[in-house]
Amino acid sequence: MRAGARAQDREIIRLAVPALGALAAEPLYILVDTAIVGHLGTPQLAALAIAGALLTSGLTLFNFLTYGTTAQVARYHGAGQEVAAGRLAAQSLWLSVGLGAVLVVLTLALARPAVALMGGEGRAGEMAVTYLRISSLGLPFALIALAGQGYLRGVSSLQRPLAIVVLANLANVVLELLFVYGFEWGIAGSAWGTVIAQAGMGAAFVRELLAAPADDRRPRPELMRPLARMSGNIAVRTGALIASFLVASAVIARIGQASLGAHQIAFQLFFFIALVLDAIAIAGQVIVGRLLGAADADGAYAAARRMIGWSVLAGGAFSLALLTLAGVLPSAFTDDPAVIERAATIWLLFALMQPICGAVFALDGILIGAGDARFLKWSMVFSALCVFVPIALASLAFGWGMVGVWWGLVALMAARLLTCGVRFLRGRWLVTGATAGAPAAV
Repeated sequence: MRAGARAQDREIIRLAVPALGALAAEPLYILVDTAIVGHLGTPQLAALAIAGALLTSGLTLFNFLTYGTTAQVARYHGAGQEVAAGRLAAQSLWLSVGLGAVLVVLTLALARPAVALMGGEGRAGEMAVTYLRISSLGLPFALIALAGQGYLRGVSSLQRPLAIVVLANLANVVLELLFVYGFEWGIAGSAWGTVIAQAGMGAAFVRELLAAPADDRRPRPELMRPLARMSGNIAVRTGALIASFLVASAVIARIGQASLGAHQIAFQLFFFIALVLDAIAIAGQVIVGRLLGAADADGAYAAARRMIGWSVLAGGAFSLALLTLAGVLPSAFTDDPAVIERAATIWLLFALMQPICGAVFALDGILIGAGDARFLKWSMVFSALCVFVPIALASLAFGWGMVGVWWGLVALMAARLLTCGVRFLRGRWLVTGATAGAPAAV
């Protein structure tokens, strides 16, 4: 192995490992809430399931604050323009504060109809509304944390966000135990514990963002506009992906409860695996953005190829593990023979799609790092609307069942691999310089 390739591998690992830790720590808020609230009773757990689903979906859509900031800061960092990177950090902070304030108002106003739309009613519905309204107060801090992680990733500092997120999770555990069981505040105590932990986390990231070198930290619309534009493209891309999985769940729910249970098992495992593969994609954002900012297109291309290789290998390892544990994993989630039998019908598809997913997630990170978010948006929208949705609806109309829907998910990933792979090979994303403007048109 060449020395350059070994150096690239070391940097990928150095960035991916703490990124994985931070990614794994973030879902722990809801997991801790579930573990603590679950002992209060079934209505409380049902309320948390509804409110948690709404909060998680909303925050996932705002991941663009992280990805958009990382891509542009990495370019400035690679070009040696640290003051410009710090200036952008301030704009990212203002943008997250503004969006967070709007999100609080919308959540407070729409909590009741949103819970009703999710099927929440009676006592569980009322508790879900309470949890949602209290939790809304932590949303601005959560968005600030996303922006802060984006900046720190962009300057290749991934240990700091990991430490902050882990400490916030530990504080969340202590506060929730105190409020729920010590003060006997019930599900409201769980929400307040999370809000306070998020406030501390947000304050820590504000400190990091303001510590960045900058000659101007005032709100500057002309500087915020490119960040908002790129972030908007990423938001549409993420929204189309989430919508695809919602369509999959909605179609399978009409097929039968056993099929829906089997789909839920595979769906949760899919997102767990995606979490690991996403760590390599984050390394891709950082390395590619920095090298393109330093006008090293050849280095960016070579590093990107290494990251695709690593991600495909990781996907292959998960594929092998899933095939090996095919008779064990579904039984770990359910005792229902009907659900286990339905899971067996899609397990081979689910396992064999993982190397494809690995390549797709790596390409996502690479193209985001290159500032090619507009292309990613249209690639995702095309793959969802023109490939997956027709197959999913046909599965319901022609009786292809859950297997047909999962063939649609495989086709979705294959379409994304084809479109993003062609983009990668053509090299139109290799635009150098400190500004991550739009590369060549789609």
